[in-house]
Amino acid sequence: MDMSTSDLTVHDEPDTSRYTLRLDREIVSFADYSIDGDVVTLPHVETDPAHRGQGYAAALMDGMLASIRSQDRRVRPVCPYAASYMRDRPESHDLVAT
Repeated sequence: MDMSTSDLTVHDEPDTSRYTLRLDREIVSFADYSIDGDVVTLPHVETDPAHRGQGYAAALMDGMLASIRSQDRRVRPVCPYAASYMRDRPESHDLVAT
């Protein structure tokens, strides 16, 4: 993975119900979401085809989960990638909505 984390930023864009990961100003990955009470449902996570395989979706998930945790919310990972990502990381298990 050849990326400097200083160039990467995760943005919550509530007007479009989307988290984005930007490399400089370019959106390289995004996750759509919806909120019901204290549960954030993640139906879709996607990385731009030109940037796949470089760890950007994982960087997006890390930033997004940190943001969701800071809001005292939980996650319903409907997207197969998001579900797999969270299943493989025990430190995120407490965020999974049951």
